[in-house]
Amino acid sequence: MDVDAALLLVGEFGRYQKQLTVTFVLLQIYVACQSVLIVLVGAQPEYRINTLEVPSTHEELVKHVVFEEDITSIATEWYLIRQEAYKVNLAGSLFFVGLLIGNVLFGPLSDRFGRKPIFLTGLFLDVVFGFMTAVAPNYEVFAVSRLLVGLVNGGMALVAFVLTQEFVGKSYWALTGSLTNLVFAVGIAAFSVIGYYIRDWRTLAAVANCPGVVFFLLFITIPESPRWLYSQGRTQEAEEGLQYIAQRNGNEKIFVQLKPCAGTMRVGHGVMDLVRYPTLRWRTAILMYVWYVCSLVYYGLTLNAGELKGNRYLNIALYGLVEVPAFPLCLYFIDKSWSGRRKTMTAFLLFAGVACISTMFLPRHLADFDMGFLLNVTSLTLCGKLAVSAAFNIVYVFTAELYPTVIRNAGLGICSMSCRIGGILAPFVPSLKTLNPSMPFIVFGIAGMSGGFLGLLLPETLNKPIAESIEDLHTPAYQRLEDKRKKGVGSQENVKS
Repeated sequence: MDVDAALLLVGEFGRYQKQLTVTFVLLQIYVACQSVLIVLVGAQPEYRINTLEVPSTHEELVKHVVFEEDITSIATEWYLIRQEAYKVNLAGSLFFVGLLIGNVLFGPLSDRFGRKPIFLTGLFLDVVFGFMTAVAPNYEVFAVSRLLVGLVNGGMALVAFVLTQEFVGKSYWALTGSLTNLVFAVGIAAFSVIGYYIRDWRTLAAVANCPGVVFFLLFITIPESPRWLYSQGRTQEAEEGLQYIAQRNGNEKIFVQLKPCAGTMRVGHGVMDLVRYPTLRWRTAILMYVWYVCSLVYYGLTLNAGELKGNRYLNIALYGLVEVPAFPLCLYFIDKSWSGRRKTMTAFLLFAGVACISTMFLPRHLADFDMGFLLNVTSLTLCGKLAVSAAFNIVYVFTAELYPTVIRNAGLGICSMSCRIGGILAPFVPSLKTLNPSMPFIVFGIAGMSGGFLGLLLPETLNKPIAESIEDLHTPAYQRLEDKRKKGVGSQENVKS
């Protein structure tokens, strides 16, 4: 039997897998706190200058600055205001640069050396660099620590997502993937609550980092991914891992025996395989663009969605919680035979694009949020963010199913890299308002709609077996369900693999 059949035998989502899933999903709260840390740690409160003369230097300015809020941040401690204010944004950008690098590095490393050792190494370093952030003696050390946290946080989270998927049966991938992204959104709201009660930035950074220690201790004892072991030709170790899962699920009497995996990996597969094979090259090019679009529109709308005034902690919570409704919608649609992964992802991207484009047709008096009018720029952009959040959720699951096990992390890493490029570029799009107030929304709308239409070129993965090796993509066993689906729904569902 193969790994999918073995998981059916030992339990696709048994007691032990549920425990692992809950732990991995809760890890997203820690990941979310690290991702949005700069929002509060870099907050710039209102200030006044107690002098009638204009200070000629930054050193002179510092002597006369009085901050009017009872909080501390890197801006208040190192006086990152006026000509020095760019350093706060720079630290945030360095985190995303680190994410980009980490996504590229950790994917191939975990495909080659295993999920567990790379994941634990990344989590350990994430904790170390997180505490480095909290005790940074100056801005330079702080900025470097954010770059390093981004590098290991992004890579570790990527491997954690793959591990979450590979411990359970394929029929539960949509559930575990959706829960992962749902808890990330809740984690953003949770961070705002922590920040509300802890106003000192160093204490906040340390407290937000402490859960990483607990998670590291919890994950030390997890087994290696049976799917990865099987894809490497280490069949006996994969059998032992599946046997362990069976025992933890209460199925001690079950005996697992796997057949040899076709095309097992004796030499390392890596990023170049995504270019070498035409099937993977085509999929990767499309997925990279879709990930880029999701990130560009998601972060762009977050920065441009009406620039909500008022309590900063409430605003952070709202921007997290607005994503929550997207996840039950995803769970409902992606497992339906008439929608599946591909059509649902396309529909949400098109909806996000249409919502953005529609803002240019609204009358001027509806530009600002008014409770008397449900249809305004703010409501449309928040609807767009909800839709693109749903698309983001689906593309994670969809991408994991489109790549064989031997290069799944490499594929996710490359796609995440293009995602981070979108995140880095997103802050610059709102500046297009100087050309035309609607220009940012036109950019987001065109991006969302083009990504949606391009996603239709990908093959559907619903009810298809998971490929363990690259060779599996071309075997009759892998194509069988695809052929059945073609006969059932006709040329409209033609798979272009």
